[in-house]
Amino acid sequence: MGPGDLAEVLAPIPGASDERILVGRETFDDAGVFLLTDELALVQTVDFFAPIVDDPYTFGQIAAANAMSDVYAMGGQPLTALNIVAFPKDKLPLSVLTDVLRGGLDKVHEAGAHIIGGHTVLDDELKYGLAVTGKAHPKFLLTNAGARAGDKLILTKPLGSGILATAIKHGSLDAGAQAEVLASMTALNGGASRAALAVGSRCATDVTGFGLLGHASHVARGSSVTLRIDAAAVPAFTGVVAAWEGGFRTAGADRNLEYVNALVDWGDATDAQRALLVDPQTSGGLLVAVGPDRAAAYLSKVAGAVAIGTVTERTEFAIVLQ
Repeated sequence: MGPGDLAEVLAPIPGASDERILVGRETFDDAGVFLLTDELALVQTVDFFAPIVDDPYTFGQIAAANAMSDVYAMGGQPLTALNIVAFPKDKLPLSVLTDVLRGGLDKVHEAGAHIIGGHTVLDDELKYGLAVTGKAHPKFLLTNAGARAGDKLILTKPLGSGILATAIKHGSLDAGAQAEVLASMTALNGGASRAALAVGSRCATDVTGFGLLGHASHVARGSSVTLRIDAAAVPAFTGVVAAWEGGFRTAGADRNLEYVNALVDWGDATDAQRALLVDPQTSGGLLVAVGPDRAAAYLSKVAGAVAIGTVTERTEFAIVLQ
C-alpha cells in the first residue's frame, strides 16, 4: 500500500498513549519501540511480500533481510522472528516453500537471531516475510525524529532495486548487474546501524517501499527540518537508468511520487533522477543523519556509504533537491 493511502486509512484511528511506547506510528517510523526497563526496549516490526526474484532461496534471504532492516533502522538488534507465509499449494511444489524458508532461516541466523515459529495460509500467490522482535537500549535509539540542522545525510546502499527487479522479471538485466543488486538486497544493515550508534547518530531510517524521498519526508516531518539532497550524488545500481529508459517501471513509484510531489522542491532534477528517488526499494540501505564532525568517521566504517546532502532548519519544503 502506498504511503498516501496508508496515511488516509490510519487518520481516523487513535494512536496508543501508553508512556512505555517510545516510538509508535505517529512519525511513520520503521518499527515500534516499547520500554521494558531503563536499559532495555523491545523493537517490533513485520514485513512480507510476493517474490521479486525467481530463485526461492534467494527470495527468502531478501525477504528476511528486508524485515530485519526495520530493527536495524531503530538502532536495535534482532532477537527472534516468526515466519509469515501465503502459499499456492495447488500451483507450486512444497519444495519451493522449503527453499524459501531455508533462505530466511539462514539470513536470520546470520543476524544472530532465531526463528521460533510462524503462520501459513493458502493463497493464490506466494508471499513471505517475518515478524521480528529485537532489543535496543532506550537511550541509544535511531529514529526518524532525531535529525538536527547541520547533520550530514548519508545513504548506505545504492537505489534502483525496484526498477531492476522489474527488468529481472522480464529477463532484461545482464548477469553482472543482476548479481550486484541481489548481493545488495541480501546484505544486512547491521553494520551500518552499529556504526551510526558508534558515531553518536540518533537519526536513521531504512529506505524501502516508500522510496528515498518518501522515507526522507518522514525524517523531515518527524524532526521538523528540511533535507537538502544532491540528486547527482545519490548512488544507483548499474543499469538502472538504461532499464528505466527501456520502460521498466513500477506502480509503487507512481504512488510514491504522488505522495511526495508537493513536499519536494525538485530543482533541476531530471526525469531519470526523479524516478530513482521515488523508486520503491526492497531491502534497501539506511539513510543516516550524522553530525558534521563525525560524517567522515561514519563513511570510513560503512563500505559503499555515500554522503548525499545536509539537514537544515525547516523551510517551505520538506525536501530540496540541488
